[in-house]
Amino acid sequence: MTSAQPGTHKWMVLSNTTLGVLASAVNSSIILISLPAIFRGIGLHPLDPGNTNTLLWTIMGYMVVTSVLVVTFGRLGDMFGRARIYNIGFVIFTIAALFLSFMPTGSNAAAYLVWMRILQGVGGAMITATSTAILVDAFPPHERGFALGINTMAAIAGQFIGLILGGVLADINWRWIFWINVPIGVVGATWGLMMLRDRVAPKGRSKHDWWGNITFAIGLVLVLVGVNDGIQPHGASLMAWGSPKVLAELGFGLIFLVAFVAIEKRVALPMFDLKLFRIRPFTAGVSASMLSSIGRGGLQFMLIVWLQGIWLPLHGYSFESTPLWAGIFMLPLTLGILLAGPVAGLLADRFGSRLFATLGMLLGAVTFLGMMLLDADFPYPIFAALLFLNGVGTGLFSAPNSTQIMNAVPASERGQASGVRATTLNAGQVLSIGIFFTLMIIGLAMSLPGTMEVRLVAEGLPQDVAAQVASAPPVASLFAAFLGYNPMGELIPAAALSALSPDHAAVITGQKFFPDLLSGPFMVGIKIAFSISMLLYLLSALASWLGGSTRKQEAIEEAALEAAE
Repeated sequence: MTSAQPGTHKWMVLSNTTLGVLASAVNSSIILISLPAIFRGIGLHPLDPGNTNTLLWTIMGYMVVTSVLVVTFGRLGDMFGRARIYNIGFVIFTIAALFLSFMPTGSNAAAYLVWMRILQGVGGAMITATSTAILVDAFPPHERGFALGINTMAAIAGQFIGLILGGVLADINWRWIFWINVPIGVVGATWGLMMLRDRVAPKGRSKHDWWGNITFAIGLVLVLVGVNDGIQPHGASLMAWGSPKVLAELGFGLIFLVAFVAIEKRVALPMFDLKLFRIRPFTAGVSASMLSSIGRGGLQFMLIVWLQGIWLPLHGYSFESTPLWAGIFMLPLTLGILLAGPVAGLLADRFGSRLFATLGMLLGAVTFLGMMLLDADFPYPIFAALLFLNGVGTGLFSAPNSTQIMNAVPASERGQASGVRATTLNAGQVLSIGIFFTLMIIGLAMSLPGTMEVRLVAEGLPQDVAAQVASAPPVASLFAAFLGYNPMGELIPAAALSALSPDHAAVITGQKFFPDLLSGPFMVGIKIAFSISMLLYLLSALASWLGGSTRKQEAIEEAALEAAE
């Protein structure tokens, strides 16, 4: 079988895989701003201490499962057929969406929600692991940049489209947040089962690397769970990074990952062929992808808190409406990605990948510097311009980076290469949540409690109540702003609030009290966070440039295609 197909088949592959990637990306972010509506629908309060773990696993469970399984499914695609794994994934994804649409309410609802999200993550992992390889198989080397530009544009833009879609659907009915995936899944799964076929012959059944799969899965799960647990309060501590549980999760996770590498070096047919890392463009591309993913993941969460916790309330938007409006005001970022992605892919096909991947990361680094110079209450046109340029930088980077990774490896190894690429993207997002939330919580803890206590006492709240409210972990304030709740209305006991005069109560729960409290320490934290993102982007630019060219491998493949024809 040849790896590139003439005629209309390649466009069918592009449209189907883009639909799959878009559905998976939208699903991972649509939950973020819909959680208050979902939790109200099932009868839980997301800010209650006992529900914090459920809240985090609802957000991160899908990403954790996807990160862990994509390499395994990529390898299985190489062995048994990429189209087969992709189609099975779309079916699982759709079934999980259907089950979520009929979610029960009551005591078992939280566990049901988390487990169905995990099941949906399994389907999403199968789609993500194989879609890029299927797409590359269908297009010749000189057209792959454009095809991957469309595909990666959908993957990244889908994360932000989900924010707006979730806000709109949550106002209609919380079940629509899950129902929206059902018709998309039915169309995509039916279309794929009818039309998608493998264009590179599967390697066939071989002895499965069970120990490699097990050690990789356990190791990565433990590390990512450790990150999830580390940002939660622990006893009297702000976070649990020093707790025995988190240290054990991280320590044993690293041990299992080291064991995975040792096993892969010794088995005859490894889950992942480490020899691929001897290919310089592949190693450089994967490294650049990981670095950019961590930096970009932090951007999304920090911008949401900035808009919802500070800027939008100061400009008259109710806390309850901020999730939807945050998605709307972040549209320039999506627009930049949508415009730059396909163009960068076309340019990469003509002039090579590394120049545009490098320029994209350099442009993104400059925008982080620009955002650090803004005040908490910024002029929106400048903010929108920086978001747009950041999206352009992401679009310039993504398609050329994907092309560099996929064109660097032999056709028979594209499934596992696609899986590794997807792991870097998803694991980078999870790691970024841990990194940037930790930085933000530390920054808030330095000055927010003292300032909050003084301001609350000045508004008439008793000293002991003010001290109790101010001593609440800063993560509670962050989550409240992130989810569209009025933090002061959530943190202050209702009885204490009702005992105040109407004027004082109105000030404390008003649009400006919490944003004024948050803005000072938040801007200190966000400057540190964006400094790290800028450094990560610069390192990603360096890795992209040092990766070199894949022209030699592309020429070999083009010659083989011409000979086959």
